Amino acid sequence: MVHLPNTPTREREIKLSFLSIMDIWSWICELPNLDDWSESPVFELVSSGQADQDGSTQSVHLRADRTSGSESEAAVIFTVCLQGFPPLNAEKPLWVSEKCHVSRENPFLPLIVQLVQEIIALSPNAPNSTCPRAQLQKLKPEPIAWVMDSHSLESFSTFFNLVFILRLFWLCACDAPNEAGSLYFQSLLPSALEIVSSSPLPVLRTFLVTVGIDTELCFMRTLGYVVAKLCIFRELGVGLQVLVPPPCRSPGFSYSTEAHGVWALKGYASMMTMMKVASSDGLKPQIPRLDAKESVLKYALAHQQLEALVQLEYSVAFNDGFIQVLARIDNIRLHVAKLGFKNQNDEAEYGEEKHFPSRVRIWVGPEVGATYVGGLSLSRSTGNAEKEVEIQKIVKGHFQNLKLSKGKAVARTSTKTKMKNWRMDQEAEGNGAIFDAVLYDNATGQEVATGRPYGETSDDPIHGLRRRYVGANRPFTKTGSVVLAGDEYGEEVGWKLSKEMEGSVLKWRIGGEFWVSYWPNQAKTSFFETRYVEWCDEVDLPLIPGKMIV
Repeated sequence: MVHLPNTPTREREIKLSFLSIMDIWSWICELPNLDDWSESPVFELVSSGQADQDGSTQSVHLRADRTSGSESEAAVIFTVCLQGFPPLNAEKPLWVSEKCHVSRENPFLPLIVQLVQEIIALSPNAPNSTCPRAQLQKLKPEPIAWVMDSHSLESFSTFFNLVFILRLFWLCACDAPNEAGSLYFQSLLPSALEIVSSSPLPVLRTFLVTVGIDTELCFMRTLGYVVAKLCIFRELGVGLQVLVPPPCRSPGFSYSTEAHGVWALKGYASMMTMMKVASSDGLKPQIPRLDAKESVLKYALAHQQLEALVQLEYSVAFNDGFIQVLARIDNIRLHVAKLGFKNQNDEAEYGEEKHFPSRVRIWVGPEVGATYVGGLSLSRSTGNAEKEVEIQKIVKGHFQNLKLSKGKAVARTSTKTKMKNWRMDQEAEGNGAIFDAVLYDNATGQEVATGRPYGETSDDPIHGLRRRYVGANRPFTKTGSVVLAGDEYGEEVGWKLSKEMEGSVLKWRIGGEFWVSYWPNQAKTSFFETRYVEWCDEVDLPLIPGKMIV
């Protein structure tokens, strides 16, 4: 269980340089020669400026210690230490690294591999997930070594800072005194996550592509869990609102790739970082009554993360007077992962309550202002739903053998309409092709992303998405995911390009808007909301006959 940081009784001055966190890796790389060490070098991560009654200052620092041995076996061990925290107030080791042999190539590679491996092993559970966590095979050092060698010191320093802060989260939140956790949440974590949310990290993208999808999921779910905790603490007001602007309205993290004739866009967004576009909170009085059950529900919903994958297949054909570029949806996979642990109290009562994808809008096309595109062709007509009309006639009457002779005819007409939960459309905006998928409530016919369940003033609103993860006609998988394959969107879309572009590698835009909604599934509550996030990136389009860039 993660400790909630204590609200300070008085404002404490946090001695922390925003840039100092960025220098952790530089400090490690610039450690002096082991022969010149008169004492163990110390890097102060964070310190409170307020001294206690005995004159000591609370701090968290990283210490480098030389191990005994010959010069050829000289090694460094790093230790995270607490200083000035009760009950002893003396220096207390909190974490110890493996040996880093300075005589070897990439001497500090074991440190980074250990940090990443421990982050994976401690990643939160997602029910029914195959993310292997601790069962994941030992992380191979070669991919991380390649990431280190392919980026500058400054770029890799930012990535190392993120990895170190994520590992420090579990140490300060679970294994340290409450005061240390409070100091961590008030200083180190907001600053580090602000770096991630303010600009994309190229090294993080390279790392995720290199280490594989299993490690990627575990790593990003840990990051999502940490962000969720920070956002919750901010909303509770535990002294964090006076610090740096929160990363709780950031677009999450996304990146794109191009390989083997496929464009891919991946994105991760912790639920509370997504922009709220509709909610039952706006329908309540200005001073709402305190609802304990709704608070527990919101707490459970906050520990969720949208995981999106968009894959488009593309092909290039070279004709006499032009170049034909074709693209089609291969897969759109949207999953809302529940980030928690099996012993969480909300799991029993709200295990089936979660956000679900309610709309996705994907666009792909040439860069803005491109003049080499001659035209865009779509392949799907606007839907014209068919209706089945059933006419039933009933005739009633009396005949001659009865005393009264009269007749009566009654005609009844019924209409049957075939409806799907999801409606797919293709559109165009300039030279960009747009693929749109919208979820509808079959009970009312309204769009879920912009609507609300019927009877929102009741504790048990009525709508057609209750028990949405069971039954043969459910609009989601049993785990709450949505898979939209190419057969739902029709054939490919196409662009005609100038022949002069042959032999070049163009930049193609790919992006998406994603909506997730919460409507009650089994719980009796009037709470609902819809959240939104947008991602956009560029991918390569190689126009080289007989050659594909990977």
